[in-house]
Amino acid sequence: MTKRDDFRFFHKLRVRWAEVDMQKIVFNAHYLMYFDTAVTDYWRALALPYTEAMHQLGGDLYVKKAGLEFHASARMDDLLDVAMRCARIGNSSMQFQGAIFRGEQLLITSELVYVFADPATQTSRPVPQALRDVLTGYEAGEPVVQVRTGSWSELGEHAARLRTQVFVEEQRIPAEMEWDEADRTAVHAVACNRLGQPIATGRLLQHAPGVARVGRMAVHPALRDSGFGERVLRTLAEAAEARGDRQVVLHAQRTAEGFYRRLGFVPQGEPFDEASIAHVEMAAALPLPLR
Repeated sequence: MTKRDDFRFFHKLRVRWAEVDMQKIVFNAHYLMYFDTAVTDYWRALALPYTEAMHQLGGDLYVKKAGLEFHASARMDDLLDVAMRCARIGNSSMQFQGAIFRGEQLLITSELVYVFADPATQTSRPVPQALRDVLTGYEAGEPVVQVRTGSWSELGEHAARLRTQVFVEEQRIPAEMEWDEADRTAVHAVACNRLGQPIATGRLLQHAPGVARVGRMAVHPALRDSGFGERVLRTLAEAAEARGDRQVVLHAQRTAEGFYRRLGFVPQGEPFDEASIAHVEMAAALPLPLR
């Protein structure tokens, strides 16, 4: 019998009115959508921005088989946990097993089979060893990212790639405003996934005696709210604490204020615009509180 302990990954969702039928239960076809949504979030748990990852791996995934087994029905407003795991990797195929739980009750089980293939011809290719390692490593409980700290000469290539994507291309900050001399003296942190792709970055400066300043925090757009930005921020805070700092300050974009509040930062002073984006200065005592 499938049970929650069989899975490491869970995607939480709530049943919406548009997903129930005249019997006031979830229309059967929506369960496939639930599993497909969970698979997308599964790739985030692997720290893989899907498009870039598949491009680097030289292929893409295509559904070969999708099956459902019904044990009980979900209803409107039910809070569901959609579980997913990679159960088997063949030569060119990957079998995923899924389950939908309402609390401890098993509602639906699924089998999804994907084939790794050439996106131009859709002909199958062997699953790359790098992707095998990511999947088997995650299911074995291994970490999916490595956070490194170092100088600009050591990490600047990775940090610059991500900062260009987020600040220059996404937020349209002029490139000449993004780069400054502080990069040469800062401590940089970069989180990379198991394919070596940078997914989060930030830098640490000395603001005043005993006070550190964190800046240039950036997370890949596809992987936000997945905990990787927190990993980078905590790594920088630990580096500041190790050199004797007692406080850390930063300029937070207002859209990210809630993220910093959850890590112990509090606003100080009035909001202001920086590069035409609303910011507020925030500060936290070191060490940062555990969550």
